[in-house]
Order: sequence, then structure tokens, then C-alpha cells
Amino acid sequence: STNSELMRRARAGDVAPVLLVAERQTAGRGRLGRPWQSAQGGGEPLSLTFSLGLPLAPRDWSGLSLAVGASVADSLDADGRHGIRLKWPNDLWTADDRKLAGILIETATVPASFAATPSTRHVVLGVGVNIGPRDGDGLRAPPAWLREQAPGTTAPEALRRIAAPLVRDVLAFGVQGFAPFAARFAARDALAGRDVELSDGMVGRCEGVGATGELRVLTADGPRAVSSSEVSVRPRGAAAPAVP
Repeated sequence: STNSELMRRARAGDVAPVLLVAERQTAGRGRLGRPWQSAQGGGEPLSLTFSLGLPLAPRDWSGLSLAVGASVADSLDADGRHGIRLKWPNDLWTADDRKLAGILIETATVPASFAATPSTRHVVLGVGVNIGPRDGDGLRAPPAWLREQAPGTTAPEALRRIAAPLVRDVLAFGVQGFAPFAARFAARDALAGRDVELSDGMVGRCEGVGATGELRVLTADGPRAVSSSEVSVRPRGAAAPAVP
């Protein structure tokens, strides 16, 4: 996968900023190690798969996946008319709870000679976007694809829309953290106001995310804040109304 390759390079000491794009990916990884493959159609890539690697030293890493999601969603749906939503912590969904894109974030130690500060790490941000139709077999959420909203879109066109704003937003996160992205995430939050169930058995009503990107859930035992990267969450019941 593109993430695995950039992590391999980083561990070998190559921590220069880089954007790596795969025309086809057969050994992709999603969150919690779930396998992911890009889609092909008649020789044309029906998925956009890329990883961005660069040194970063935010005071607090919390909320980075949410900031990346907000950046990608805003690039693909600037005025909100397509109703692209953000499903905590790392997916882009359509208004009917189908998955359009996913994000995988990993970090590696930066050699001291390359580190701007002792806290600098090399972050690898992997993004996969469905461009055209794909088989939903084995996927936890049914797939959506960009051409449903913007017919004729190609993977290179989508990359051109996403890449530069993503670099700017990641660098901004490195300086300011999640705070500047909180409202952008909230405007597209796919779970806010909905009943949810977590993989650890917790159920409750989602009340959005907190100041550092933690999921806030009101349970029968009171409010809970969920920040564990090892917990997944699913909505219970129908999708909420589309983003205006």
C-alpha cells in the first residue's frame, strides 16, 4: 500500500515531504487493519488512492483524522450541495450512510538530524476515494462513488482538487491543532444527534465531538467521551437529514 511504502521509507530515514499515488492498490489497509483494494474498470482506475508524508509537530495530535476528513470533504463538496458527511473518526459518507472515502493515519519517528523539534514525527496520511462504481462485498458500509455526484470525474481530477488544500490544512493543524477545524467538522458530522452503538457495547445519543475531536456520547449512565482509536462506532436507525 502507499501508506506501507511511505512508512518503510520513513523508518529507513527518508522523511522528505512526499505525495505517493497508486494507480492500483491490492494490499491497502484501512483503520484497525481492515483490508482495502482499489477498484478498476476497463483499465481505468475507479478509485483514487494516495498517501501524503511529511514531518509534523503539533502540540496535540488529537483530531488530526477529523481535520483531514474536513479538508477532503470541503475540496470535493465545497458548497455542501452533494451532502458529503464526516463519520467519526475517519470516513467520508454520503447523506444515505454510504462510504465515499476513508482515511488512515500513521506516524514514524524522525531522525534527530531531520527533526525541527524533539516532538517532530513523520506523519503518513492515506486517503482512498471511490471514483466509480465498486463491489460492496466485504465492506462494512455500502459504497458510494464520486461520479454519482459529479459524472465524468477522474482520479487525477479528484487528486488535483484535494492535494494542495490538504497540504495547507495539515500544516495549519501542525500549528493550531484541531480548533480551526471544529466548525468544519461539525457542519458535516454524520453522527451528531443520532443514536449510535460502539464496538465495545456502549450505546447512546451522539452529541458531536469535543474540543480535541473526541466523540461525545450521552448514555443511560451519563455523558461519555470516546477517543480510543481501537473503538468503532455505527449509527442505529435511518440517516439524518442531508447537509443544507
